[in-house]
Amino acid sequence: MDRHAQLAAYLKNNPDKVNKVIDFHPGLTRFYAFDFTSANTELTPADVADTDKFTHWVEDKLRGHDCEFGIGGYMEHRTLYGRSPLFDTDEELRRLHLGVDIWGSAGTAVYAPLAGQVHSFQDNHHFGDYGPTIILEHHLDDLMLYSLYGHLTRESLNGLHEGKAVEADEKIGAFGDADENGSWPPHLHFQLMFDLQGKRGDYPGVGRFSEKELLMHNIPDPAVILQIPDATIVR
Repeated sequence: MDRHAQLAAYLKNNPDKVNKVIDFHPGLTRFYAFDFTSANTELTPADVADTDKFTHWVEDKLRGHDCEFGIGGYMEHRTLYGRSPLFDTDEELRRLHLGVDIWGSAGTAVYAPLAGQVHSFQDNHHFGDYGPTIILEHHLDDLMLYSLYGHLTRESLNGLHEGKAVEADEKIGAFGDADENGSWPPHLHFQLMFDLQGKRGDYPGVGRFSEKELLMHNIPDPAVILQIPDATIVR
């Protein structure tokens, strides 16, 4: 059984051990599905480059569709990473988003969906980067899984140490604002990995499109954890 199948089997057989990442009411809370590919011609490069304009655009979309949160991004080939040289390389531009973004209000609480421990954490303090980031380590029977939480408040890192036990449904942080989250509209970048490849406090959330198939082997779809009803996602 490959690791994706192992994860699916564990979650199916242990539903009582899987909890929320953010507070929402299944079937009631509405999520707006953002599209940040080239198909989105409404959001201009100039809008994306201006954090205030980008933030207002996101807020207007959520308000206009009566949604508390926005969501999307797993393996999405995005254009918006042109806003930061962090994603530019000589070989190939990094534009493939590897996790799921949950867009909402600064201060929104973030919870550990599974029991585990703090693997590592740091403030990736660069324009366009994660800002404050926490990586948790989970032992799911014979399967090792890591979960990453980016764009948090700096306060979220207070009191942490590597190896600190974390219970499922325990609050681990909150959405940061643009002044501390890498200069993004408030949101959570949530990502799963089977192998951290020796990294600590950081793991790429954006990759090269040419490596998509390889990346998907190591990075499962976070939807298996989030379990947001499709009927509540507004497209």
